[in-house]
Amino acid sequence: MSLTLENHLETDGDLSLAERAYRHLRDRLIMLDIRPGEAINDGKLAAEMGVGRTPVREALKRLESDHLVISYPRRGTFATVVDITELADVSELRESLEPLAARRAAKLATPALRTELRETAAAIARMAATEDPYELMRYDITVHRLIYRAAGNAHLEDVLIRYDNLATRIWCMVLEKVPAVAEHISEHVELLEAIADGDSDRAGKLALEHVTSFEQAIRSVL
Repeated sequence: MSLTLENHLETDGDLSLAERAYRHLRDRLIMLDIRPGEAINDGKLAAEMGVGRTPVREALKRLESDHLVISYPRRGTFATVVDITELADVSELRESLEPLAARRAAKLATPALRTELRETAAAIARMAATEDPYELMRYDITVHRLIYRAAGNAHLEDVLIRYDNLATRIWCMVLEKVPAVAEHISEHVELLEAIADGDSDRAGKLALEHVTSFEQAIRSVL
């Protein structure tokens, strides 16, 4: 597999320390590397990342607005619990916004992004069904963020990243029970190709089907 979430993050060398800390902690939280309910020690995290406490504290403030951490007076900051009951609300929003992003990307993606979309589709087509499910989910995150970026609307991108993050946390809670994660990821091939081809109607249709199948897969194991 040629593209992973970590590889994508490593290209962000021009970001501020606070932004790098935010993205690093955000992705650890959504992949449940920091477990739901776990206490957040900003000093320990700062040492692990090789930065001061200030960037980490700034990152944690943003993560609280993303509903990924929660702070309590005199108790500290904790990773939020994953509430499966939020699945319907998150899915409802994604069913409206994911097709919109896919249609916009099909119409507006730059030639360079269309090339990246095709390369990503080819990489997914080559992947093995036996890949580690957590690596597959990291790949899923990267693919969605690529589509959001190609849509060319920073506000839409920001909102969709937030809801995709929440959806991914729910998925990761039941990942061991889901039988066909690779199948879910492989759905991206047609979607990415439709966007790269500029077929906005097909891209929107496939994006909706992808979000719907995600919700169905989760509900099948609850």
